[in-house]
Amino acid sequence: MNADLHCHSTRSDGWLEPAAVVRRAAANGVELLALTDHDELGGLAEAAEAAREAGIRFVPGVEISVSFKAETIHIVGLGIDPEAPALRNGLRQVRSGRDQRARSMGEALAAAGISDALAGARRFARNPDLVSRAHFARFLVASGVMPDVKTVFDHYLVRGKPGFVEHEWASLQEAVGWICQAGGIAVVAHPARYRLSGADMDALFDSFAAAGGEAVEVVSGAHTEEEMLRFASLARRRNLLASRASDFHGEKESPVDVGRCNPLPPDLLPVWSRLL
Repeated sequence: MNADLHCHSTRSDGWLEPAAVVRRAAANGVELLALTDHDELGGLAEAAEAAREAGIRFVPGVEISVSFKAETIHIVGLGIDPEAPALRNGLRQVRSGRDQRARSMGEALAAAGISDALAGARRFARNPDLVSRAHFARFLVASGVMPDVKTVFDHYLVRGKPGFVEHEWASLQEAVGWICQAGGIAVVAHPARYRLSGADMDALFDSFAAAGGEAVEVVSGAHTEEEMLRFASLARRRNLLASRASDFHGEKESPVDVGRCNPLPPDLLPVWSRLL
């Protein structure tokens, strides 16, 4: 099955409206799609309607920002009830801190010689409650400061660089709990991206499983072939469901188009076996 269970729209930091993401997925042969905007459920109804019109199956999802051992981890929730009170209230709490973080990032970039960065980032954010690092990066690219988004992150927006601002997100236990209370399946997103030691990665998955988490993105647009094999092994060892995801944000920024990532290794149990 061509399943893509992690992508983004303009409701968070994607380039396309929810319906346009669905239409692109359908054109690329996707049969099962999840929209998983950051800490936001606002695009799900539009995407679900577009999926019905396009004749593809749709999974309501979300990607929740989590703080774990001084690292920001992303936990995807699949098959959630978007009206679940615990999830909606939890995401509201997570979003409430984003505005202050954005203001602090603007101040930090101003101190580094880049003026009006917050106003510039807001021009790229369709959702005013979700001004993210990606929106700052797009502004810096459009301003000619850096040639592309990845270079902006490397020079300004990661830990130790001038525009990075420490922020406390939800706890791992909170995020997984909200997903479970909403009837969903919790998934560790793109695990190869996290700067965790082997011991800390084990601690992440120990805590994730203890909280009720059940799956890991083995295939991700952010993963190399070697990383895919590494997390396929982890899924086998820990009896986790395996997810497949492009993490598509837009044609200009994402290394893999929606629906075009590698297939899962055939011996793994796909997470969509629990979603269909």
